[in-house]
Amino acid sequence: MPSNSEPIVQQLRHDFEVLLAYVTGPQAGMQTAYSVELTLFRQLLALGATLLRLFFVTRAAERPVAPVPAPGGPHLTYHDRRPITYSSIFGKVRFERHYFAAPGHPGCCPLDAALSLPERCYSDLLREWAAFGTTDESYRESQTGLARILGRQLSLQAIETGVREDAGDVTAFYAQAPDPGAPVPLGSILVVQADGKGVPQAQGLADAPRERLGKGEKRSTKQEAVVTSLSSIAPYPRTSEDVVAALMHAEPAAELPTRPQPVAKEVHATLEGKAVALTRLRARARQRLGPQIQARVALTDGAEALQTQLQAHFPEHTLVLDIIHASEYLWDVANALLGERHPARTAWIRTRLEQVLRGATATVIAELEDLAQAPGRTETQRKVVEKTAGYYRRNQPYMHNDHYLARGWPIGTGVVEGACGHLVKDWMEQAGMRWTQAGAQAVLDLRAVRLNGDSECVKPFETGIRSI
Repeated sequence: MPSNSEPIVQQLRHDFEVLLAYVTGPQAGMQTAYSVELTLFRQLLALGATLLRLFFVTRAAERPVAPVPAPGGPHLTYHDRRPITYSSIFGKVRFERHYFAAPGHPGCCPLDAALSLPERCYSDLLREWAAFGTTDESYRESQTGLARILGRQLSLQAIETGVREDAGDVTAFYAQAPDPGAPVPLGSILVVQADGKGVPQAQGLADAPRERLGKGEKRSTKQEAVVTSLSSIAPYPRTSEDVVAALMHAEPAAELPTRPQPVAKEVHATLEGKAVALTRLRARARQRLGPQIQARVALTDGAEALQTQLQAHFPEHTLVLDIIHASEYLWDVANALLGERHPARTAWIRTRLEQVLRGATATVIAELEDLAQAPGRTETQRKVVEKTAGYYRRNQPYMHNDHYLARGWPIGTGVVEGACGHLVKDWMEQAGMRWTQAGAQAVLDLRAVRLNGDSECVKPFETGIRSI
C-alpha cells in the first residue's frame, strides 16, 4: 500500500467506527427507522467517495515505466503529476496521476486509459443513471431525482450533453454482427413494420433548413419521426369471421388457440427520414434470416411514400395493408351515409369487412363507387365515399387478406402503432416540450435501447461501446 494512502485508510476506519457507534450507541434509541436509514445512506455515500479515492490513489502510486510511446510520434518522457477531478455517484474525487510529455506533442497520463476514465469529469456510471432517467422523464426531473437520491446537483447542460454522447453509441451497437452463439429467435414469419409520428420542434432551433412557405401553407411545428419495428412470429391461421369478431369486439364462433406473441421485438425511431430508417431496418432484418424463416411480411398503414420505400428496401417481403386502417375507412363511409347512431351501421360495416377479409376487395370498391354517384348524395358524403374507394383501389394489391389469413400471417400494425405511442408520443409530446433534431434523436435512441431490453447487453470492454 502506498505511503500516501495511509491517512485515507485511517479516515475510513474512523468513519466506519462513527457509523457503528451511531447505530449501536445511546442516541440510537431516540431515532426513527427513516432517520437512521437516510443518515446511513448519506454517510455510506461519503464512505464510498473515500474508498473510491483510495482506489485511485493506490492505482496512481505506481509510476509507469518511461518512456511512454506516443501514437505516431516520439516517446514521451516523465514530466510531473497532474491533478484530475472525477465526478462520481459518491461525489467529486480528486487525485493526481503521472504525466508524460515531449516538446511539440500533446502529453498524456497513461492511467487515464488504463482506468477508462471519461473525457469529461462525469463518471460513466453517473452519466448512465442520468441518461436512464431521461428515457422516462424530462431532463429536469432526472436532475431532481439524482439530487434527491445522491445529493448531487448536475446541470441540465451536463445531463443533455451526456445523453447525446451516450446516444452516439447506439447506432454502432446495433450495427454489430450478431453473436453466432446466440439462440435463434423463434417464429417462422419475419415481420417488418413502419409508421410515422410527429415530434414538436423548437421554433427557430430546428437543425434542418426552413423553406419559404407558399400561399396558404402553414408552417409545421412538427418533424416526422419514422418508427420501425422488427420481430418474428409463429403462424396463426384464422378465418375472416374470426378477425371480424375481434375487430367488432364480438364473441368468436369457436374458441381460438392462443395467439402467438411477437418475439425478439426491436423498435427504433429516426428523424433522418424514411430512407435512413428503412436502410437500418433492412440491415437488422438481414441478420435474422436463416432456415427458420419461412415467410417475410412488411406491414404499413397505406401511406404511399412509406409503401414505396418499403418495397424498395424489402423486395422479398410481401407488403400487407393494415386491417385496422382499412376498417376505419369503412367506418367513415358508414358514418357519412347512415350517421353515427344509425342501428344498421354496424351490420353494414360487418358485411363489407367480411368481404375485404375474404379477398373480395374489388366488390367493395365497385359498391363504393356506385354509392358515391347515387342520386341525392351530398357533396360531403360523396367526398368521403370516393376517398375510401380511392384508398382501397390504390391499396388493392396489398389486400389479399384471404391468402394472408390462411397462411397465418399478421395483418395488423399493432407493434409499430404501439411503438409510435410509447417510444415517441408518450415522451416527446408532453406538455411544453419542444425539440431540436439532435436533442430529440438522442432521447429516441436511448428510449429504443431501453424498450428493446438492450440496456444491459452492451459490453463496453468487449466491443468498445459504452454501456447504455
